[in-house]
Amino acid sequence: MKFLWPRSLFSRLMLIWLIGIFLVLAISIAIFVNEREHVIFRGIAQEIASSADIIDQIAPEERARSLGSHGRLRLRLLRELPDHIQPLPDDNPLLATLRETMPDRQATLYVRRRDDDNRATEYLPAVAGVRLSDGAFLTARLPAKPLSSFTYARHSAVLSALLALIAGISFLTWVCVRIATRPLSRLTAAARALGEDPERAPLTLAGPTEVVQVAEAFNQMQQRLADHIHERTRILAAISHDLQTPITRLRLRAEMIDSEDLKTRIQSDLDAMQSLIREGLDYARSMEVTAPAQPIDLPALLAALCGDATDMGWQVTMTGQAATPFPGQALALRRALWNLIENGVKFGGAVDITLTETPEAYRIVTRDHGPGLPPEERERVFEPFYRTETSRNRATGGTGLGLAITRNLLHVQRGGVTLDNHPEGGLVATVTLPHG
Repeated sequence: MKFLWPRSLFSRLMLIWLIGIFLVLAISIAIFVNEREHVIFRGIAQEIASSADIIDQIAPEERARSLGSHGRLRLRLLRELPDHIQPLPDDNPLLATLRETMPDRQATLYVRRRDDDNRATEYLPAVAGVRLSDGAFLTARLPAKPLSSFTYARHSAVLSALLALIAGISFLTWVCVRIATRPLSRLTAAARALGEDPERAPLTLAGPTEVVQVAEAFNQMQQRLADHIHERTRILAAISHDLQTPITRLRLRAEMIDSEDLKTRIQSDLDAMQSLIREGLDYARSMEVTAPAQPIDLPALLAALCGDATDMGWQVTMTGQAATPFPGQALALRRALWNLIENGVKFGGAVDITLTETPEAYRIVTRDHGPGLPPEERERVFEPFYRTETSRNRATGGTGLGLAITRNLLHVQRGGVTLDNHPEGGLVATVTLPHG
């Protein structure tokens, strides 16, 4: 069976830390338990041995008075053992420690059993017996718990303390790992936002040295990308400007051609060249819209677009309302929506627009009544210069940049557009614009 190793760095660090701390705690507790048992049993045995040596040197008639000073061990001198106690096995760890401490004395361990007591033997009152040199039997009453190996699991207080320790360490581990991985989370968010807004503010240079170095490298990369985009736009603008002059000269020279058929074909080619240059420049500029955001009345904007379309003889309708304005760039949004309306009219005849508002976003749905698109084409049509081979081909006009420009203009405003086929026919373009 393959080990299910966590994929995220946060989960891996948490797992490594918790396993490591658990092993350290388990080993430490095992060592502590063994040492505690040894220390406790050794202390009890040495105290009993010392008391036995002291009492053995006292005259028998003085022993009763001397036993008062050792009352904390509840020492007693007996000639015969009572009937209600019984010896414990020789493998008891405390008995082994007693005999190891007093090899020259006879040591025995007894348990005082009560008739009405059903507890386990190791938790009953215990008695340690040591034979003195004159044959007297010195007994010491002991607590019950040291009779067996020390086991933390049987003590609720110790178990609660251990669980509290594990919970505290787990919380501290979570905090430490979170602090260590938070810069990576910020870097991930910045990398995702970079594709939509190359002009976003650079990362803050804060944190450990390694994090600062990564942030500096990321900011340098972002600046280089922004410079590259600006340079590309400047190149396209320069090319577009410089080509206008030779295209104009070619138009003038085409007018001097006697053949009307040849003149028409040359003019058509020049129109296609000029349209391609203009669309290419628009596509480059669509990726770096820098106009300030302003409140946009979406119902009014869509109504204006429908009015413009009606003036051009197109069949475009609009329904729906939005209670709050959308903070965006009016010209960019107008261009994006107009591209969708124009495509819908060109390939589907009539266009129906529906505007809705939710607490999270605005939704503008444009539906045409054309043939729609196959599923494999719905994303590819957003690629620059891409045209399908069926209805959306060169015969319909255009350069294949309209939808690419639309997506760029919407991305700059943190929006997006998706395409889907309507169940009753036609293509549905859904524009999503976030609140705030």
